[in-house]
Amino acid sequence: MYEDYTMSELIEKTDAQDFLNMNNLPKPRTDQTVQEYFSHLPYALVEDLGVQPSLLLQRFHLFLDQTSIAKQQSNWSIQTLTICRGFDKRGNEEQMGFTLRVGDVVSIVGPTGSGKSQLLSDIEWMAQQDTPTKRLILVDGKVPPAKWRFSSDHKLVAQLTQNMNFVMDVQVGDFLALHAQSMAIAEPSQLVEKIIAKANCLCGECFDANTELTALSGGQSRALMVADTAYLTNAPIVLIDEIENAGIDRRKALDLLVRKNKIVLMVTHDPLLALIAHKRVVLCDGGIKAVLDTSEEEKKCLSQLASMDTVLTSYRNALRHGEHISVDPSLFNVMGT
Repeated sequence: MYEDYTMSELIEKTDAQDFLNMNNLPKPRTDQTVQEYFSHLPYALVEDLGVQPSLLLQRFHLFLDQTSIAKQQSNWSIQTLTICRGFDKRGNEEQMGFTLRVGDVVSIVGPTGSGKSQLLSDIEWMAQQDTPTKRLILVDGKVPPAKWRFSSDHKLVAQLTQNMNFVMDVQVGDFLALHAQSMAIAEPSQLVEKIIAKANCLCGECFDANTELTALSGGQSRALMVADTAYLTNAPIVLIDEIENAGIDRRKALDLLVRKNKIVLMVTHDPLLALIAHKRVVLCDGGIKAVLDTSEEEKKCLSQLASMDTVLTSYRNALRHGEHISVDPSLFNVMGT
């Protein structure tokens, strides 16, 4: 469809200029069509690129298609997500469902095998009573279009797993720039710097744009992907699996994601994180057993837990830096001993 336009028109209406810049291609004539432009590229340039003009033209079309999709995706947002009740492993109907809203932080708790992963899977795939739990997922109070379930343009969930190891042999800055370009961000340099700065706020050991991805520690990798998800991922829901094991400042990570208008779902066994959440979903036997708002009494407990966590964090940091630690009386005051 792009053959109906001149190169000048495409540069004005699309991100065609970004493709030319990335491939060091010359400026087209004002009246030159797409086909004419790629057919008359200098032989020496084509030889340096190591690709035939016809293949380069295909890549040009693909680039314009992908950037167009990315822009449409960036405009996609939801306000609410409703999980309608289904059935537990014994076939008993769940007693309740729940609704999530933008800015909500929800913890998912329950023993191993209680159905936490299945609940997350139902949300990710926008279940329509076609999963083992028979749950129904509504987006903004409505059944989502069927094509959303299988379209990368309407991916509901971005996942941050416990183990995040990179295999790409590139530097951090290049990796982030590539991701930004795939999201149709023309000048990503400032955003790349911001993401790295935010990631360094989350982890103990700093890194920079020139650090190799494969050289990042587990905590650094997790911090990088939290910041990347906050700034470069359009999915309205973020799933975090046991962030307490990530080696990063978990409270700062949650604050960053919430400020970016995400719905945050976290599987956790950490009482501090469970109470930081606005509500917690309790699972048992594959079904939703309860949906509890954090009570005023629990908020008082949260204050105590936060004080204990501050002391434990200071101990952890001291040991990491080869220092000796001593008893902190405030820890025992908090514990009431």
